[in-house]
Amino acid sequence: LVLKEIIMQKITPFLWFDNNGEEAVNFYTSVFENSQIVNVSRYSESAAKATGMPAGSAFIVSFRLEGQNFTAMNAGPHFKLNESISLFTYCESDEKIERIYNKLCGAGKVLFPLDKYDWSPRYAWVVDKFGLSWQLDVEKINNQQKILPALLFVNDKVLKVKEAANYYCSVFPDSKIIMEYPYDKSVGLPDGALLFAQFRLANHLFNAMSGQGEHKFDFNEAFSFVVDCKDQKEIDYYWNKFTSEGGQESMCGWLKDKYGVSWQIVPKVLIEMLGDKNPLKAQKAMQAMFQMKKIIIKDLEKAYNN
Repeated sequence: LVLKEIIMQKITPFLWFDNNGEEAVNFYTSVFENSQIVNVSRYSESAAKATGMPAGSAFIVSFRLEGQNFTAMNAGPHFKLNESISLFTYCESDEKIERIYNKLCGAGKVLFPLDKYDWSPRYAWVVDKFGLSWQLDVEKINNQQKILPALLFVNDKVLKVKEAANYYCSVFPDSKIIMEYPYDKSVGLPDGALLFAQFRLANHLFNAMSGQGEHKFDFNEAFSFVVDCKDQKEIDYYWNKFTSEGGQESMCGWLKDKYGVSWQIVPKVLIEMLGDKNPLKAQKAMQAMFQMKKIIIKDLEKAYNN
């Protein structure tokens, strides 16, 4: 594996694909302005044997849409994208929303056709041909970030939008709730139940929504969020904060929070190790990572340097 240096946000959306991640990223960067592929790392012979993926195929694809960083990974059919997390895109003009809508609809499916709704003069919700869900809104947003992850709380979590927004703001420093939109009282839900919320986590905007009715999907590992950590202290903070408050540990720096949303708590030094020009050293770092739940930097360094 060869990973070039990647300029990371504090929180970066991370998409899991089976074997079409590179194709998906090529498509997305053709749809959105100010977009580019930053780096593609590929499965080496040894990594291919360890994972069952084809040697030379794309492993990690780093890319930017509307100037924001995203990451895609090809890692097999274990998890599938669904509507629980979508990318809410503020298009800001009729021409732009029509162009993006028409491109995303190709070979995909339309959940809400482009039209006027109570909440927006022009809005649409589509699932593209790769399974990624997009909400498009013509309205402007007073921020450079035009594409926001949108969390949809369904079934037994449907009333937890406000609770979750407050919780995430308590985890990340420099965070705040920007907007709350409650249900109309006529719906008969408890006072304060939110239909929609927008909040900022470490300078990254998120939307959260409540989905009434029965839904056959929920949060899973196909859409996760990478938290870029500068040192072990920061890794420990986020790992302990999430897992000690109802979350669940997984492997290789992955965890689920108490709502089932997946996060990757990753140190910058790991990216540097995996990108070492010496493939043996990079492989040692990767093998050490595979043995870990929470990432321990000193153990990575020990394996990397031996």
